[in-house]
Amino acid sequence: MKRNTWQRESVRDSLAGIGGFISAQALHAALRAGGSPIGLATVYRTLADLAAIGEADSLQSPDGEALYRACSSGEHHHHLICRHCGRTVEIGAAEVESWAQRVAAENGFVDAAHVVDIFGWCAQCADEASGVEDASSARRAPGAADATGAV
Repeated sequence: MKRNTWQRESVRDSLAGIGGFISAQALHAALRAGGSPIGLATVYRTLADLAAIGEADSLQSPDGEALYRACSSGEHHHHLICRHCGRTVEIGAAEVESWAQRVAAENGFVDAAHVVDIFGWCAQCADEASGVEDASSARRAPGAADATGAV
């Protein structure tokens, strides 16, 4: 077990204060803006350590970037994540659990593990967007182009 250093506590406390998923770079920038001299490599290592011991959730964004969040549940769970505002809801998914075990067994795999994160728009963001934009653009990720190339 790694010892508790001021850097580790700083990353842990900042991550808990964020509430949602954040990249290592964004967390580092927030720490630096608050006056911390912590290095980016230390933030990366600490987030990886916290994820490994179950104190942080880790996932890949649709862009492939690693995102982290203070884990509020020590049990296996999945996430619904708003692509617009980042709102995250932890969910259990018994159907996913049984499906994953069944598919693994059917293919000769044992001790199978899985990660399921579902990205979409939360109801609030979808409602706000539909009041300003047409339905097709309200369902796109921010900055994503539609079929005509318009953003």
